[in-house]
Amino acid sequence: MSNEPSVTGTSPRTPRPGTQKSSSAVTKKGDRAAKEKPTTALPPVGEEEPKNPEEYQCSGVLEVDFAELCTRSGYTDFPKVVVRPRLQQNFIHSASLSEKPTQDDQRLSASCSQNSLESKYVFFRPTIQVELEQEDSKAVKEIYIRGWKVEDRILGIFSKCLPSLSQLQAINLWKVGLTDMTLTTFIALLPLCSSTLRRVTLEGNPLPQQSYYKLMGLDSTIAHLSLRNNNIDDRGAELLGQALSTVHNSNRTLVSLNLAFNHIGDKGAGYIADGLRLNRSLLWLSLAHNQIQDKGALKLAEVLRPFELTHREVVERRRLLLEKGSQERSRSPSSSRHGDSKMDREKSQTVGASSAALSDKPEKMQSLKAPKGLGKKKEKPGEIVKKEEKSGPGQSPTQGTPKKEDATKAGKGKVTIPEQKMSKGKGTKMGSKEKRSILLDSELLVEATEMVNPLLEPVEHRDGKVFMPGNRVLLHLNLLRNRITEVGLEGFLTAVQYQVQASKARTSSKAPMGLLGLSLAKNCFDPQCPKHIMIQELMLPRDPVKAKVREEEATAT
Repeated sequence: MSNEPSVTGTSPRTPRPGTQKSSSAVTKKGDRAAKEKPTTALPPVGEEEPKNPEEYQCSGVLEVDFAELCTRSGYTDFPKVVVRPRLQQNFIHSASLSEKPTQDDQRLSASCSQNSLESKYVFFRPTIQVELEQEDSKAVKEIYIRGWKVEDRILGIFSKCLPSLSQLQAINLWKVGLTDMTLTTFIALLPLCSSTLRRVTLEGNPLPQQSYYKLMGLDSTIAHLSLRNNNIDDRGAELLGQALSTVHNSNRTLVSLNLAFNHIGDKGAGYIADGLRLNRSLLWLSLAHNQIQDKGALKLAEVLRPFELTHREVVERRRLLLEKGSQERSRSPSSSRHGDSKMDREKSQTVGASSAALSDKPEKMQSLKAPKGLGKKKEKPGEIVKKEEKSGPGQSPTQGTPKKEDATKAGKGKVTIPEQKMSKGKGTKMGSKEKRSILLDSELLVEATEMVNPLLEPVEHRDGKVFMPGNRVLLHLNLLRNRITEVGLEGFLTAVQYQVQASKARTSSKAPMGLLGLSLAKNCFDPQCPKHIMIQELMLPRDPVKAKVREEEATAT
């Protein structure tokens, strides 16, 4: 036997021709593919890639948008958006709980104790309650957040999802742990919301710096502001009073302000009264449940009747009058192109009829013919201007055609006869609408009236002093449960007597009506004292709500 190993058993199997080549070719292709396409690390199974909240487009459904934005921001334990239960449902639920449990309920309570306990604690979980308009999930009308702390990340999510709510009208934050920093973030959020947002309620949120006045800035659109139970003292009232008005500017959007259940004293009431001197937009003010005594009450009553202007106010009034006079002189057209300088100087110093008396004879004849044309046919203001411009010497046909801009400028500078007739025709209708708006929504009254600087109102000069007629725009003042005695009550009696006489002498329906509601009950005086009874008798026919109740009672009997 041969000791050499067999070829078949020991030698390796020789590959077929082409097999080595094909395997090497596959390897080269795989290496080339690996070089061309880099490998990416896949996320683990069951986990999703974090999404960018900036890429999300809000749909207008707050429940969906808020949950999606919280998830994209990595916020896991976030409050849910629920529909606010109605009052009737709460009443039925409370009535059912007040009933005595039956035997079946007692039998089931042992087995379902854990489930019932969890259902009870659901009520105390943080939620965002919303009130919908006509049961439409996209028509969120009001938002209520109560009893849990609102942090910056919640406000940041609100800044993305609230602008898509086109019908949002009110935001209510009750005991949400606001700070001065989060309040600044909340104020920056408000301009992003819809223009229908007009009501803001911040109650039970005391702030160390008392920066609530930032909600009443000149660019603010808030019409109804409630700041109850915020521990606002005299310092906070000073800032709020300055936000209402100063000598140079004033708030023109705020309609109602609720400052009840705070710590405002006489000094704070004086600051609020200073803010009411030149404010002509606030219609409703509540200072109930504070610490106001006679000194602060007299300051508030002083604003409601003629008061003396300070030196700064007199200086600002003169400046405004000079500015107004220069604007009117710049708007008034020149009488003739070829008039001498003396005639121009005399015309700039005179107004109305005196300028017509100084003009030439042809101009007098034209001014006498104009009223006859008005008496025969009612013409538009643009047509009257067109006739007068055609008759002027040295004018081209293009100058005789009136423009809309010229008509508006002329209407602002000088009221023509047709405009006076139109205003008289609308006067009676506006009067009835204003009375109805007080009962429905006092905000419409401010929008209907023309905002004029109070320092340009007609004043009275007495003994070298300037007196303003007082604030007769404020309609309701609530001073319930303060520390006012009969001394402060006498000041309000004088103010009410003046406003009653001023309202009787009103010549226009657009003129302010004055105080219609005054609450002075639960103070440090006898409710049956003569002064309080006189105030009630004077205010009873002025209160539209009580007048409507008396009419219904009279018709029923």
